[in-house]
Amino acid sequence: MTDKYVLFGNPVAHSMSPALHAYFAKETHQDLEYGRILVDEGCFKQCADEFFKNGGLGCNITVPCKLDAFSYADTLTEYAKAAGAVNTLKKMPDGSILGDNTDGRGLVYDLKRLGCPLKDAHVLIIGAGGAAKGILKPIIESGVKKLTIVNRTVSKALDLAIAYPGTVDGTSYENLSGTYDVIINATSLSLKNELPNIDDSILSKAVFVYDLMYRPDGHTCFTDKAASLGVKAYDGFGMLVGQAILSFELWRNVKPDFDNAIKQFR
Repeated sequence: MTDKYVLFGNPVAHSMSPALHAYFAKETHQDLEYGRILVDEGCFKQCADEFFKNGGLGCNITVPCKLDAFSYADTLTEYAKAAGAVNTLKKMPDGSILGDNTDGRGLVYDLKRLGCPLKDAHVLIIGAGGAAKGILKPIIESGVKKLTIVNRTVSKALDLAIAYPGTVDGTSYENLSGTYDVIINATSLSLKNELPNIDDSILSKAVFVYDLMYRPDGHTCFTDKAASLGVKAYDGFGMLVGQAILSFELWRNVKPDFDNAIKQFR
């Protein structure tokens, strides 16, 4: 019987995950099928129970179900614990459910592919929501020297920073100053074609800029703004592919080629 995997979320019709995982399976000679399940509000546990009961082996989780998946898992990886959310579930040999979060490692995976200078860098993360929380641990593990979180509500930035004393601090847009080697937009503003309130003088001094959001043409308003100031800027498509590869590796113990997947889907 073909192994079953699925994406849970709402909405899910737009997701590239089925196409990505079908490609990974073909490239690595794995026999599996990957589908989508639209989860109505409050129905995640019921949907997940039914999926695993019927032979499902693993699933990806997108909004708004990542916190539900976090609660659903029997055990959690350190990355899931740090993120406070789960984007990947795996049924273990003993029948228990493992929860992982591959988002942050997918980001770092792509940053390294693109030649982003992370070692000893001063990094600025814009935004203090779930996306920012999910990427903190892997970025810190990549060897950055200092990480600053800027957010409209300073208390939210400080709440994230407190888990990493001495390495991470939080500030407001009004008090933001200094020079940052790498700037990462972890807000969803680009989806509305809006720019975060970062002064051009700060943005122009960066070596590398990255937007977690992505568009089919590879451009967001944020990456275009940075590029207009002469800064290398990339959207988050590679992070999408990277996190999917890491999920696939967790399930199947084989790793699809990152560069080939980017070329195939970009």
